[in-house]
Amino acid sequence: MASVTPTSALPPSTAPPSATNGDVEMTAPSANGDDEEEDPNKVPDDAVETLYIHNLNESVRIPILKETLLNLFKSYKPIAPVIAHRNLRMRGQAFISFPDRETAHKAKKEVAGFPLYGRPLQISFSRTNTDAAVSKFNGDEALAAHKAERAARKKISRRKNPLRQKAQAKLKAAAADSSATGQPIANAPRRTIQMPDEYLPPNKVLFLQNLPEGTTKEDLQDVFEQHPNLIEVRLIPTKRDIAFVEYADEASSTVAKDALHNFKIDGETKMKVTYARK
Repeated sequence: MASVTPTSALPPSTAPPSATNGDVEMTAPSANGDDEEEDPNKVPDDAVETLYIHNLNESVRIPILKETLLNLFKSYKPIAPVIAHRNLRMRGQAFISFPDRETAHKAKKEVAGFPLYGRPLQISFSRTNTDAAVSKFNGDEALAAHKAERAARKKISRRKNPLRQKAQAKLKAAAADSSATGQPIANAPRRTIQMPDEYLPPNKVLFLQNLPEGTTKEDLQDVFEQHPNLIEVRLIPTKRDIAFVEYADEASSTVAKDALHNFKIDGETKMKVTYARK
């Protein structure tokens, strides 16, 4: 793998914990792996211009990881941006696109196994291209169709989620029992009315709602520490879609609130940020 030479600009392997960035969710990698390729020099028929990279060191911050991967693949002229997320489902993974399938195949062969931050890279072809690659190769209309197809896949996936189906079945059974006995459903979800932001007085503590599944304390710290005077992030163990963020003063919390209300941590779910109730 002589053609891959990391530059001296690569960050050290002792980089601090991760960040959350990016707004594209990719599908699973292609089934074409090294073990299934009869001729290692032949580009698989279903290969795309995007590579799926995994076994990445999860302790490296996302911005540093993206920069490192761009430097590592620099000679193959990668198409920015590198796609990597810190959420639970996407940790230790990234997607990077190239000008053509042949270049992607060459990069895959020559860089696979490279020890990046102490872990050998595992590389295969992605099933689909990144949004940046779709836009570059096929134009804006194709990108819109690509996003619509992805949204449809997600909707079907959520609907078929076993945990969701189990919860719905439990609610239906409880509703049936309630109808038969005339008793209210125990533990039925209650609709809470949220006071509009404008009626909540300024507060140095922010209340976060609608956090995507898998959001960690580190994810939120990486987002909110971009605004000065952050003191603490507090998660609620029994309620994983909410959290509290405290700043040193009301002015700092107001800046963060205005900047991050409706921010998409996972690239698709809008986070609600209001002042906390005093």
